Amino acid sequence: MSKPPIFATLGCRLNAYETEAMKELSSAAGLGDAVVVNTCAVTAEAVRKARQEIRKLRREHPKARLIVTGCAAQTEPDTFAAMAEVDAVIGNTEKMQPETWKGLAADFIGDSEAVQVDDIMSVTETAGHLIDGFGTRSRAYVQVQNGCDHRCTFCIIPYGRGNSRSVPAGVVVDQIKRLVDRGYNEVVLTGVDLTSWGADLPATPHLGDLVMRILKLVPDLLRLRISSIDSIEVDDNLMQAIACEPRLMPHLHLSLQHGDDLILKRMKRRHLRDDAIRFAEEARRLRPEMTFGADIIAGFPTETEAHFENSLRLVEECDLTWLHVFPYSPRPGTPAARMPAVNGRAIKERAARLRATGERQVERHLQRQVGQEHRILMESPRMGRTEQFTEVDFSSDCAEGQIVTARIRGHNGQRLVA
Repeated sequence: MSKPPIFATLGCRLNAYETEAMKELSSAAGLGDAVVVNTCAVTAEAVRKARQEIRKLRREHPKARLIVTGCAAQTEPDTFAAMAEVDAVIGNTEKMQPETWKGLAADFIGDSEAVQVDDIMSVTETAGHLIDGFGTRSRAYVQVQNGCDHRCTFCIIPYGRGNSRSVPAGVVVDQIKRLVDRGYNEVVLTGVDLTSWGADLPATPHLGDLVMRILKLVPDLLRLRISSIDSIEVDDNLMQAIACEPRLMPHLHLSLQHGDDLILKRMKRRHLRDDAIRFAEEARRLRPEMTFGADIIAGFPTETEAHFENSLRLVEECDLTWLHVFPYSPRPGTPAARMPAVNGRAIKERAARLRATGERQVERHLQRQVGQEHRILMESPRMGRTEQFTEVDFSSDCAEGQIVTARIRGHNGQRLVA
């Protein structure tokens, strides 16, 4: 009797969501005795880790068929097809299609079709396969958008995900209603370029319109979060929701990337440092308890020490709390890969300084919460998160998935203690 497939997921939350969908699709198709690796391509290091994971899984499962998919498979199919450990390479569009998994289950794929990766830029719709309830028992993730129309000079992701496509609002609302009926208290909207949601839909609605519609039509949803956004694309309705909708959580992860105007222009970003500072100030004026995370790249080509210092200052000027620091690594095929590179040692050292600044910001944030009362969504019996997405440890058990009110007694440098 064949065993169900084993899945390994690398990279972002959207990849993890799609892995859950692939589990359902492969199960429905009857696929067995297979290992599926869902790869990431965001950095050269991510692709290296994907190859490493493939070799490890082949050693652990020598007789299983090994299938590689995801963004790295989409952008570098030949790289993975050339690996002796790999039996099939499946593109990002193909991985969400039932026919792909039926073919794999029936062993239709021979040597001539071992690579199934079509032109992602020709895709005009989001995958129709939605899943209900991916996440923990307390929080569910809903994919509302895929792809990206922008072409930042460092980024390979549009070539792995294609152009921006949106899930219609009615489909999103219906899914969230089902999740709430199943007992979820919090839903997170995810996408590759979330603030571009709606640009390809009739009447070109904005993300704020979707947020308002969800909150209006799903009154029993207690918490709504939005994942990473591009602050320059935030619309008036989203700002209105930040100001007036307590069920929209006061935590935003910003795609900032840098704090120097010249580097931002060389990155082909659409904002300048003052735009980021203005947005943070306005969001906090509307919602004083608002906290921010941010993506920042250290060592982008041509970055001088003065340019880098502007990124360090931006962390404090925007009062960023949760930093995702990326040491720059060139991606073949992107314009930045042809720009004058920064010394590798300097990149490493600057990334370390950014992370140290981030750690100080976290400590400051945690200290400010001591003595305050918070509503905390329990993710496990003794750990939950505040509305600002801060982790909280408890000394006694609480019901998983429930929202409890507790006073913060202290912190351990990384989490609050209730």
